Amino acid sequence: MGLRRHIVPIALILVFLLLARQIYPYSTPSNEVLVDGYEIEKVVGGLGGPTCMEWDEPGNLLMCDRDGDRIILFNTSDDFSQSTILEGLNNPHGIHITVDHLFISESGTLSKYDRGVDWELTNRTVLIDNVPTGNHQTNAINALPNGTLIWHVGSTCNVCQEEDSRNAALLWVNPIDGEHGVIASGVRNSFDGVWVESMGYIFTDNGRDFDGDHPPEEINLLIAGESYGWPDDEPETPVPAGTQGPVATWTPHTSVNGIDVRPQNSSLPGLSEGSGHTVYATVYGSWNTLLPQGHQLLRIDFTPLFDSDGNFSGWGSETSLFAQDLGTPLPLRFSPSGDLYYAIFGNGGTLYKVSSTQS
Repeated sequence: MGLRRHIVPIALILVFLLLARQIYPYSTPSNEVLVDGYEIEKVVGGLGGPTCMEWDEPGNLLMCDRDGDRIILFNTSDDFSQSTILEGLNNPHGIHITVDHLFISESGTLSKYDRGVDWELTNRTVLIDNVPTGNHQTNAINALPNGTLIWHVGSTCNVCQEEDSRNAALLWVNPIDGEHGVIASGVRNSFDGVWVESMGYIFTDNGRDFDGDHPPEEINLLIAGESYGWPDDEPETPVPAGTQGPVATWTPHTSVNGIDVRPQNSSLPGLSEGSGHTVYATVYGSWNTLLPQGHQLLRIDFTPLFDSDGNFSGWGSETSLFAQDLGTPLPLRFSPSGDLYYAIFGNGGTLYKVSSTQS
């Protein structure tokens, strides 16, 4: 009887912690900025499940709403009034804008639409179809400076040998005819990436679950034809022989996702031109922890490294926490004016802006 009196309260505490763990990420975030001189302000709510954001040439914002299977257009000159420009999609997770086209990453499918005046979308062309999905799906679609598309394709499982080599990989894609292939393998679940001038294409990658404090979440630098370790990245060999290691890392199982490079016209803190590069990234948080982790905004500084002879030898990185208790942030993008916007996936979907409090 005495033992039972001790077991029951412990069990109740564990149940409470598990319930709190599930509820916390979707509760009202405090949006605590840890850097003096900045604040986070709500722009608009009720957006469903935001999974991607991109700016068009006039400075309007496009957003993927996975819950509504649609693409939203925000008119920034009209107090972020919104309209749906495309609906009936299948889990949209990424878009790429060109002058004449809109590319959309859905679940297992990459499509191209002709783009007309005022975002009239016509003539859908399926570039790639039937990519397997499972634990993860097809995420961001971005482009290299030469116009080649980069499509982020997640793994179908936590740890396994994929039957289709396109899973757990980044794919290069010809934007005209959809010809494609693997440009980087061993990438378990990469949500987003960005081209950084003089550095290259960097991308986020979230590691396996159920493995204690292994592995850290990764920021990787794309090297064509290389592997990035999964599923052979055991705790004893976090970077297996013959694979590429990360250029920056963060807390395991926290899910680093959206990423964008800080432009020089931004008021947010970062390295000045010529001294290196600064990127910002969202940390969604994970169910694979007993207590909540993540729900953050990161600043990552990359600086060039040189050997004793003065030759460039790689990139060093320093990661710091810019804001915390953000709910469940996913996509983020700097606007053409240098302001940083991000959206949270939970709580009905909300768009936020990081602002300077200095006059």
